[in-house]
Amino acid sequence: MLKDCLITLSPKQAASTEEHLSKVAKRLSISEKEIAKIVLRKRSIDARSKKVKFHLKYDVYYNEEIAPSEDFHFDYKQVQNSKRVLIIGTGPAGLFAALQLLELGLKPILLERGKDVITRRKDLGILLSDHIVNPDSNYCFGEGGAGTYSDGKLYTRSKKRGDLLKILQVLVYFGASRDILIDAHPHIGTNKLPKIIAKMREKILDCGGEIHFDTRVVDILQKGNKVSAVKSLNGNVYEGDAVILATGHSARDIYELFHEKNWEIKAKSFALGIRIEHPQPIIDAAQYHCTDRGPYLPAAAYSLVHQVKGLGVFSFCMCPGGHIVPAATAPGELVVNGMSTSTRSSRFANSGIVVAVDAEKLNAYKKYGELSALKFQADVEKKAWEYGGKSQVAPAQRMVDFVDGKLSNDLNVCSYVPGIKSAPMNEVLPNFVGDRLKEAFKIFGRKIKGYYTNEANIVGVESRTSAPISIPRDSISLEHPQLEGLYPCGEGAGYAGGIVSAAMDGERCAKAIFSKI
Repeated sequence: MLKDCLITLSPKQAASTEEHLSKVAKRLSISEKEIAKIVLRKRSIDARSKKVKFHLKYDVYYNEEIAPSEDFHFDYKQVQNSKRVLIIGTGPAGLFAALQLLELGLKPILLERGKDVITRRKDLGILLSDHIVNPDSNYCFGEGGAGTYSDGKLYTRSKKRGDLLKILQVLVYFGASRDILIDAHPHIGTNKLPKIIAKMREKILDCGGEIHFDTRVVDILQKGNKVSAVKSLNGNVYEGDAVILATGHSARDIYELFHEKNWEIKAKSFALGIRIEHPQPIIDAAQYHCTDRGPYLPAAAYSLVHQVKGLGVFSFCMCPGGHIVPAATAPGELVVNGMSTSTRSSRFANSGIVVAVDAEKLNAYKKYGELSALKFQADVEKKAWEYGGKSQVAPAQRMVDFVDGKLSNDLNVCSYVPGIKSAPMNEVLPNFVGDRLKEAFKIFGRKIKGYYTNEANIVGVESRTSAPISIPRDSISLEHPQLEGLYPCGEGAGYAGGIVSAAMDGERCAKAIFSKI
């Protein structure tokens, strides 16, 4: 027989699997000898009471029931001579689209403006140490996309957009821990993602696909209304039977190309604010109700949201035990993001705290038409760069000082490697953003004990929460309404909000292409 069984354990008990079998047997009122196998399916932490608990859900096979194999296989076909599908971008949308095409027997040809995942590290090192931004190779651009070196969180609410379990299984197939299949908030970590991405590349190439790095697409070519090819910056033309546009949320040149050619795009609401960093023990103490979380609990996270004067203020990409990193994609701008390794062992906790930006209400930017939100975003990033000293040093302020309108005489130690500089963040941020953040911080301080403190720095700006523009597509064919054969995809087109949802959208576009060609 097969039954599911939920057991609740202390953190120490949960860490030692030796006790789990006996707990399961006792819960089901059967003997341990009757059990053939127990398989952990879900794991979550319950910190609502003073005693933190782990909830573990097991599949239990007993009375000679044979447990199925936990291995899974994907039928990646040889596609050297198959129809060609061009994929612009090798983030999660592009990579998972390519893998899905291999399953369907079509040949993916990926065009990536940045470098491979290992070579890309050199440019990140130069960005951190010398503050030089490579516009094609940075925390946003390069093999694996923005998620590769900025955390690798796999949680999504978009569970109806595709096969969530398959996305996680593919990641495990290429080397991720099986823990991502069971954890309530799965996470891989920036230290492990590069090897997984490299194995995906190897599979694509072994099956006859192509990947071209240092290949920035600058034009999309048509025959009549149908997309027939794309042109790169170095003048090469790549032909295909369809094109998946998976450039991510920071490829401003692609949006400008569409605008210049009068291809339909639409200004889109997004969110903008700062990244806040606390000492991790403050968050641990508040969430776990203890002074020391001990060896059996992970670094604590939080999720916050509140409406302030009609706009949502919320936490974004919370990184327990993490680091703040520079996420600019061009010289003359300053953007920050967060990341953490698989161990989440840093002594800091950081999160974006951002305010919703309604593109329709950016009156001063109406002259830019559908690029209004994009231009607004860029101007805020430029101002942050100027207040940081025209380098990748970031403007920062202690949280309570910011709320009180007081310039911080000194700042807390910060994980941001390029460094931080005391600045009046109310001058860096738009007024409607800064005013709402001030109110929200006090409210969040009532929700999380110790959160509202001058031991926390706010660092600016967090502005790449999502694309400020959407690229429309037909709800059934998934093609752009003016460009037959072009499939806007993932975060950059406005159809995803993270690694998993982008991956699912990539698979969806691949299937739509297969149905047509």
